[in-house]
Amino acid sequence: MRTVLVVDDEPHIRAVLRGYLEADGYRVLEASSGEEALDLLRRESPDLVLLDVMLPGVDGLEVLRRVRATSQVPVILVTARAEEVDTLIGLAVGADDYVTKPFSPREVTARVGVVLRRAAGRTAPDGALHFDGLSIDPERREVTVDQVPVTLSSLEFDLLATLAGSPGRVWSRAQLLRQVWGGDFFGDERVVDVHIRSIRSRLGDDVTAPRFVSTVRGVGYKFTGTPR
Repeated sequence: MRTVLVVDDEPHIRAVLRGYLEADGYRVLEASSGEEALDLLRRESPDLVLLDVMLPGVDGLEVLRRVRATSQVPVILVTARAEEVDTLIGLAVGADDYVTKPFSPREVTARVGVVLRRAAGRTAPDGALHFDGLSIDPERREVTVDQVPVTLSSLEFDLLATLAGSPGRVWSRAQLLRQVWGGDFFGDERVVDVHIRSIRSRLGDDVTAPRFVSTVRGVGYKFTGTPR
């Protein structure tokens, strides 16, 4: 049985989500604060986290940053602030998806299923990939830049490995969504841009003179690292 951690400071929201998730066969844990969520994450190792952004004390984005320092557990952000900047900030620190309040509980459970299926079905090229200054090990899910380890979220790793697995190939955003997020993803194509921006930042890639990931204006992205 898959376990979902629901983190929200509003008891009635936790109760509604618990009811729908349990009806779909999930085991549900609850936390009302960021500190409680981090403690449960250490003790229980849930399969997915539904994380409210607006929490007392340690807020949801800080919880996500701390989680991503040690774990690739899928995280869906839940926010009452629908402004694009909040969404982009959340995705940039490693969220897998987001929903905004008010939401349909059925939509939330559908997104939980999508993200879990995507996480279970992730594939990467066979064998380690080596380029000048960059190594990608799909089996260990490790990345190094100039021999220094780089921490990526699970989705970021899959996106980078997909691009690097076909150097020089131009991928449209729609193609990357199908390949990495899965055919049942529903959301804005700009989510690809956010994750590419995060990958570039973590790799130390200069947008004006990229070593690894280049933008093909009006189309999408391609990997431009030099194989070795």
